[in-house]
Amino acid sequence: MSKRKQFLDSVHHEHIVDFLNFIRLHKDGADPFDIAEVLSELQKSQRQDLWEQLLKLLQHTLTAHPPERWITGAEEDAADMEVEVSEDQTQTMAVIEGVTIVSTVSVDVLQENDTYASLLDCALVLNCLESALPLSQTPLQQAIHWLFECWWRRGLKGKEELGWTAFLVCLENTVTLEKPVNELRRLCTLREVLLSVDFGSEKGQQVIDPLLQCFFRVSHIKQEEGKRFLAFLFSWNENFIRMIHETIKNQLQFFPKTLSVHVAEIYFRAWRKASGPFLEEIESTCIQDLMQHALLLHRNSPVHGKVRQILTYFHKQKFREGVDEVLHRLYKPILWKALKATNAEVRANATLLFTEAFPIHDPSMSSEMVDQAVQKQLDLLFALLDDPQPLVRSSAVLGVCSVLARCWEVIPSTVITDLLEKLILQLANDTSSPDVRCSVFMCMSIILDNSLSHPLMEKLLPALKSSLHDTSEKVRVAFVSMLLKIKGVRAAKFWKVCSLEHLLARLELDSPPVCKRIVDLLFNSFFPVNQSETVWCERCVTLIQTNPGAARKFYRYAYLYTAPANIVKLMLVIRKCLNVCIQNAGDDEFASSNKENSTMLEDVLSVKDTASMACLLEILVILWKSVQKSLQANQEAFKYTTSKFASVLPQYLKVFQEERCKAPLILLASLLPASAVTALRSKVMSHLRNLKAGSAVTAFSQSVECLCSWGQISHIVELIENWLTEAAPVRGQGDENTTGKVHFDGLEDSKPDLGLDYLDYLLLHPKTRDCLLMLPLDQIRQLHDALNKWKLLLFSSLSGGEDKVAVTETALRAFIFHGRLSIHLQHKYPEEREFLKSLEHSVSWVEKRIFPFLASSSNEQQLSLSKRTVETCLTVCKNVLRVSVGDDDFRDHLLQHVASVLQSEKGYMCIPLLLALLTEVAQGCLSHKAEGQDEQLSLTVRILTNIFQKVVEIMAHRLRKDKEEGQELCCSSEEALHDFLLLAKITTERSEFIAGVFSSLCAAVIIDISRTLQKISHVEEVMTSETFNDLPPLSNTILKVILRSPAVTRFFMSEMSSSIDSEALDSITQWAAVTHILTIIKQSDTFNVELKAIAVSIRRQIQSHYNITAENSENIQRAIYESAVRMLNDILTPCQQSNG
Repeated sequence: MSKRKQFLDSVHHEHIVDFLNFIRLHKDGADPFDIAEVLSELQKSQRQDLWEQLLKLLQHTLTAHPPERWITGAEEDAADMEVEVSEDQTQTMAVIEGVTIVSTVSVDVLQENDTYASLLDCALVLNCLESALPLSQTPLQQAIHWLFECWWRRGLKGKEELGWTAFLVCLENTVTLEKPVNELRRLCTLREVLLSVDFGSEKGQQVIDPLLQCFFRVSHIKQEEGKRFLAFLFSWNENFIRMIHETIKNQLQFFPKTLSVHVAEIYFRAWRKASGPFLEEIESTCIQDLMQHALLLHRNSPVHGKVRQILTYFHKQKFREGVDEVLHRLYKPILWKALKATNAEVRANATLLFTEAFPIHDPSMSSEMVDQAVQKQLDLLFALLDDPQPLVRSSAVLGVCSVLARCWEVIPSTVITDLLEKLILQLANDTSSPDVRCSVFMCMSIILDNSLSHPLMEKLLPALKSSLHDTSEKVRVAFVSMLLKIKGVRAAKFWKVCSLEHLLARLELDSPPVCKRIVDLLFNSFFPVNQSETVWCERCVTLIQTNPGAARKFYRYAYLYTAPANIVKLMLVIRKCLNVCIQNAGDDEFASSNKENSTMLEDVLSVKDTASMACLLEILVILWKSVQKSLQANQEAFKYTTSKFASVLPQYLKVFQEERCKAPLILLASLLPASAVTALRSKVMSHLRNLKAGSAVTAFSQSVECLCSWGQISHIVELIENWLTEAAPVRGQGDENTTGKVHFDGLEDSKPDLGLDYLDYLLLHPKTRDCLLMLPLDQIRQLHDALNKWKLLLFSSLSGGEDKVAVTETALRAFIFHGRLSIHLQHKYPEEREFLKSLEHSVSWVEKRIFPFLASSSNEQQLSLSKRTVETCLTVCKNVLRVSVGDDDFRDHLLQHVASVLQSEKGYMCIPLLLALLTEVAQGCLSHKAEGQDEQLSLTVRILTNIFQKVVEIMAHRLRKDKEEGQELCCSSEEALHDFLLLAKITTERSEFIAGVFSSLCAAVIIDISRTLQKISHVEEVMTSETFNDLPPLSNTILKVILRSPAVTRFFMSEMSSSIDSEALDSITQWAAVTHILTIIKQSDTFNVELKAIAVSIRRQIQSHYNITAENSENIQRAIYESAVRMLNDILTPCQQSNG
């Protein structure tokens, strides 16, 4: 019996094992048995019998083991354990798979005259089964879906139902899978299935959301199959087009800008394929709506640029049939109105659309009418260039330039000339707007891309030469960028547009953005890398002699436009040039050891030409610094370069003795390794040692940098320490606690002030500071101790010692540097408290030794010195906290110190600095408290608020005792108070800190104003406070600071509301004081809600004093009451109007 006959017989419920065996053979690629081959050889009747038997086999199998008894996998998940699958179910799944395979093959071999009703019934049964299959049977589900897809492709009877199932599965997979490329292809082939389903039907409503989700997926929008499918969706239903468009608009802000072009392509494809009502819907609902949004959206909208991109895609398709007509028809009712709109931004948007779509015309019109329409549009371009708003003019410049670039061949030459003259002669010099001028130069590049424009542009562009010196940096940047474009497209000689002399003058003076572009423009002229190094040097000398400042700038940025190797080659050729100059000067010894080409530039340069020599040396340093990292990365090149320069540096120092030459030579030496300049190190150190006190920073900065580069900073530190130690005060009677006078040793030879200048430079610059802190701690500690000793002199001066003012100033500076160095050392060595203890000791010393003079001294000089010393100490402490070096113990020590200052008689003089210090303490406490740390912080916060209350009390007391001095104190404390109150932003509302601080301020202001009202002696003196100046000085200062920040103002008003609700106010003057405060706050027009709430509360409580109106009209209390009521009414009326 043949295998074909055996296979046909096996399709029976009594021969299931044989059937399944044949299925296995078919799936085994190594076995020759192929069901497709068997079916193709069968006669029509045999195929029909096979399908009938196949249906019966499937039905019998499902009857024997129906889906209700299947273990689907949900049970496993529910019980969280494996459930054993029965043999019957396994066999059932195998039979269903076999039936699916045979059915799929049958679809492929089906012939036109075949009757396939039984096969259709099999497919329909499988359609009912596929959703009930167990989770483990995913491959079987996929096979069934493939059968349905094949059924749809063949267009067989029942394809709608089966194709719908396949469509739904593919749609779901494309939405859920991360990489749905294959599913997208299948979905695209099944897309016609959607047309068989009515939009309003249950099936149609079922797929609306998944279909719209496709427009969320970047993969769908970018892939070709995805674009085809998404464009097809526009042909399903008119209402669905609206839904698609709304979905895209909502998602557009989240799409990357690069995706907008793909979205535009989908719209365009949909429009191209649409017809009838679908075409009308796409044009009106989608395209014209996008046009409307492109006109009306603000330019800073996140979707404006993307909408423009979509329309730009349509504008670029003008060469396609029908595009010109639809643009003309859709723009007609909206664009021309927008170009004349009152809003400048709308006009600017319309200008960009108009010029992008230019010319807008209907191809069906006669040529005469088209010419008339184009002429009107050209006239409109001129009008837009004259628009009164710079934004519109800038947009018009861009539009006109793009029109000229695209349509140069078809626009009349006279119109082109007039437009260019308008741009170049008028708008390029638009004094009212740098944006317009900038637009002209930026957009000229667009015109230059059209080679036909070059002859005319060559004639007109020289008129722009003065724009290189425009007052606006961005205009200069745009102008030089235009010159680069001219050079790139070879439209003209750029030096004919702007002379070399002007370019170099600008290069010398201008900012980096401009300079870099000028260097790029001139690079091939002064650094022709395709010529010999000798030419490079000649061009370098030429540039130096033309404009030395420009030469330095040119070579500062040269590394951006060539390889580091070329920079090094130029350095070496400059070295040769300098050697030749020295040889020509007659130095035989140098000539014998450094023989160079004596003909190079010998007629141009001379050692006596100091300016050129100095400039060459400066350029050497500039070039070396520009490639320093690259050189260090290539040790071989670094060693070669350093050896070359190290060999000639001594002779350079000998020959070039002028100060201008010495500076670059010292810098050049600093770039060399210390081993290469052993002789120079002692000279540099000698230079530092021999400088006079008071020398400018420029006199020693390079030497200090040099020694740091060579790793010789220890010598500088030793010198500073020696000078400080030699000139340090020596106590005559032993100990610091005695009050004996001090005298000085070695003061004549030492230069402590100069040493402090060196130390200032070391600490100020990151590079030198890092070198300093890398020294051994013992050596730095000696310097630290030497600085500490100078504080004895401060006490001596205050004690009546006859010390010179200069020496006292040196001692104060040493005290400052002791603090600064302590901060850096504590930051460097945070594991120890050595330097924090030193600072704490200094604070205690100030408190013990300096405070008495601040409190009781009547001598103006003593008072000034003690005040400066205390302020210096406070500033150092503030910086400790600012850089987060201090710990909790240090903070607590400082708070004690602050309290001591405030308790002293003249402590008020330090209030601005004390507030700054409190700000740093509070910031540290509040940030740690926000992290939920330590309960000790709550105690610190309470101490803080108490100290702040004391500060406010002292300011008020000072004003009462000496009004003029108190006012000066208030003015000097404003900024510090503002910074302190801004801390309210980093804490939670109604926190302990907020309550403590703002209750103090609220009480101070109310009491201050209340006391002023109590002092009124006549009714006419009662008045309404309209400005800050109408308030007493303390209230003026506090409210002025509070109202600078809306957040702080709200905290203050909240505290004031709490005070009112607590009934802490009980007198008319206090209520009146609150109304004065509210009147001042009302001027800001910001806090209407809060003002109304407080004013209503005050009016309710102040009414208890209504009986005072029965008093005589001359009664001051009555006048104050009536004034307060009037102010309340003024406050409530605007609030009610704004709320209404």
